Amino acid sequence: IFRNYVRHIGIGGIAMAGIIGIIKSSKIIGGAFALAFGSIFGGKKGKSDDQLRTDKDIKITFNVFLILLTAIAIFIFFLTGLNITAWQAIVAFLTVFIIAFLFTSVAANAIAIVGTNPVSGMTLMTLILSSFILTSVGLQGESGMLAAIVIGGVVCTALSMSGGFITDLKIGYWLGSTPVKQQSWKFLGTLVSAATVGLVIYILNDTYGFVKTDLTPDPMIAPQANAMAAVIQPLMSPGAHVNWMLYIVGAVIAILVNWLGISPLAFALGMYLPLELNSPLLLGGIISYFIKKSSKDEALVKARDQRGTLIASGFIAGAAIFGVLGALLKFTLKSMNISDIRMATWPETWGAEVLSIVMFSLLMVYMVWHIFKAKAEE
Repeated sequence: IFRNYVRHIGIGGIAMAGIIGIIKSSKIIGGAFALAFGSIFGGKKGKSDDQLRTDKDIKITFNVFLILLTAIAIFIFFLTGLNITAWQAIVAFLTVFIIAFLFTSVAANAIAIVGTNPVSGMTLMTLILSSFILTSVGLQGESGMLAAIVIGGVVCTALSMSGGFITDLKIGYWLGSTPVKQQSWKFLGTLVSAATVGLVIYILNDTYGFVKTDLTPDPMIAPQANAMAAVIQPLMSPGAHVNWMLYIVGAVIAILVNWLGISPLAFALGMYLPLELNSPLLLGGIISYFIKKSSKDEALVKARDQRGTLIASGFIAGAAIFGVLGALLKFTLKSMNISDIRMATWPETWGAEVLSIVMFSLLMVYMVWHIFKAKAEE
């Protein structure tokens, strides 16, 4: 039932949640576009000698040079890395370049004004738009889906980078930092993080995989990536069976949930995610609910809620770190042809189930105990 019905309803809800997010941010998006075009065609001019230290940025010529290098690299990848024609590569390149250029200003402005970055919604819109554009030039099937995913990945990365860096600049402004130095070191941080993330993804894919195959019978869930792939697959696959009715049901549910004041994206992801990922979220939400009702002192409740958020964030970071370390260990054993350690059947035994329940319960008890140690700020 989950695989054939509920999951598809969740996909429809995720798609509609992205559209709702874009609609809600329409004023911010319009203002960001106006600001972007105004800065491009209006052209602020001034002597750098008259600028304050806290107003100095990297020279625009250097930025343009790096943008051109990046654009050339993306075009070469489309032309040589995918099995598409030169015309299709040009269309794909223009699509990713224009959407990324426009949407990054939206993400930066959204972070600056409201403190949230609608990455999921704009990435989903990018995938849908790119799917229609690529289909119109005859690019379908696996090549079309790969091109659309690459476009979505580039735009998603650009959105995340721009939103995150605006946050850095805001903090730097409050601390009195020099923007040009922040921008210069950001390039180094980007190179290091790109290399690190690429290596981690390679290890995870080689060890666990992200799609169920004979070599990877128990892959990682990767919910958002698989959800977005499921959205564009029917758009790019000619003759594919599409559960439009279930998608429509999910879209309607997302609209109704939004009217009730609940986040449609979180609700739709809850329908899409399997039970093993939903259970911790459900229990964490229950704990959060009772913590907020634990006292009539608003300051104390706020302190407890903030401590709970910090502990939960630590759990997430710790799980990610140990997941990567486990994958690295498994990858090392695999590369050394060591297969004596067989733990594939261990999670299915009753001992593993009892141990997991006990440890999970201890984590919840520790979390509640530590939350109640929080004190209201005077």
